[in-house]
Amino acid sequence: MSGSGSTPFGAGFSPDDVGVANGCYFGLPFSPEEAELVLLSAPWDVTVSYRAGSAAGPEAILAASTQVELRDVHYPEGWRRGIATVAADPWIAEASARLRHEAERVIAHLENGGSLTDPCIAAPLKAVNEGSEKLNDTIFAQAAPFLAEGRIVGLVGGDHSTPLGLMRAVNERLKGRGESFGILHIDAHADLRAGYEGFLYSHASIMHHAVQLSQVERLVQVGIRDFCGAETERTAESGGRIVPFDDCTLARRAFEGMSWGRQCAEIIDRLPETVYVSFDIDGLSPDNCPGTGTPVPGGLSFREAVYLLAALVDSGRRIVGFDLSEVAPAVNDGEWNANVGARILYKLANLTLKSIL
Repeated sequence: MSGSGSTPFGAGFSPDDVGVANGCYFGLPFSPEEAELVLLSAPWDVTVSYRAGSAAGPEAILAASTQVELRDVHYPEGWRRGIATVAADPWIAEASARLRHEAERVIAHLENGGSLTDPCIAAPLKAVNEGSEKLNDTIFAQAAPFLAEGRIVGLVGGDHSTPLGLMRAVNERLKGRGESFGILHIDAHADLRAGYEGFLYSHASIMHHAVQLSQVERLVQVGIRDFCGAETERTAESGGRIVPFDDCTLARRAFEGMSWGRQCAEIIDRLPETVYVSFDIDGLSPDNCPGTGTPVPGGLSFREAVYLLAALVDSGRRIVGFDLSEVAPAVNDGEWNANVGARILYKLANLTLKSIL
């Protein structure tokens, strides 16, 4: 796709007008055929292990997104290149609601001392795992044609299990071109478990699957502050393929006088030229995302996260896809969660477009 900024847009549309709720993120008027970047939605939170709610994230972000000013400071005219919205497959929300009840049966059984091998949970466990695999296939099937056309695809979750299908599609696209890529992973959690609570495609396992993709050269994790022993071992045994910049180390360096700019330079230096960004909103400090399913004290400020993303693009790295997950519009803070989520989403979209000028 061209980076010329000549993409056509709706007659009479102005980025300075009041945002219109037209079913598209940010109220933009682009069809997928006109846009360089396409956004998919995955309203799914089947395997969440603490608080549900992120299945409502895409709809809440969509509603909040019309309040985002389109002339972004990092790329004021980037919107002209086109950001289109593709409606979520209706099966996703229906299956999420249905399978969440099955997952809760498994979780309650385990929390009451039961075993994964107990026959009483065999059926719900099977249903959840098969449904999760179908979700992966559904997202892959949505994303692959757009990637084949040369468009970039971003995914709005849902819990953090949702982008695996997109990651697989990006992997296949780059494999066909003989290219590798790295993943910049912003999160409170390492998500490297081989499986969690019996769920093979748990939100806690997304990076376990990601690092198995053939074209993934390196996984760089930022803001991690909750992880188990097996995840620590996985990182240590990766031979440098998994690189952690954990929250404790980032904070200690800052307290000892190391600038955030210098820390970001070190993070970016570990990434190859081609990058996929996976952004779990709980990588931010919880004041930015109080409704998220598994909040953890600490984390990046909004400004630190934006600085890192902008520095990544300024370094000359090319972003080939991204996801935003775990935005959950809690009852008392729904608008705030969605507001922050919408602004992170626009930064991801706009900076991705800037990266492929």
